[in-house]
Amino acid sequence: MTSHCSDSNFTRTGSDARLRQLGYSNVTIRVGDGTRGWAEHAPFDKILVTAAAEQPPEALLNQLAPGGLMVLPLGPEGAQQLTVIGKQPDGQPTARAIIPVRFGQLETAI
Repeated sequence: MTSHCSDSNFTRTGSDARLRQLGYSNVTIRVGDGTRGWAEHAPFDKILVTAAAEQPPEALLNQLAPGGLMVLPLGPEGAQQLTVIGKQPDGQPTARAIIPVRFGQLETAI
């Protein structure tokens, strides 16, 4: 399991050590711009995004394996939908809005 976090305090507070203490030895945390994904570990069968974007980040779509699923809140603030995006075997994405939600906006690095 890999986790991408944009808050550098997350790893500085001992989160890595705490996860290991709880018995999670298969988790890797990376601090950075979540919109860029983690190309070195791609392709991913599943991607879960916990911040809203107006459009699915292109890098994440590219890193989703054929047959894979990505779940993320999509849309502008106040009109977001929890959305499931599937990647067809031919690489084409399909999207299905599930329920209205309200998340913080996905941050990008400059």
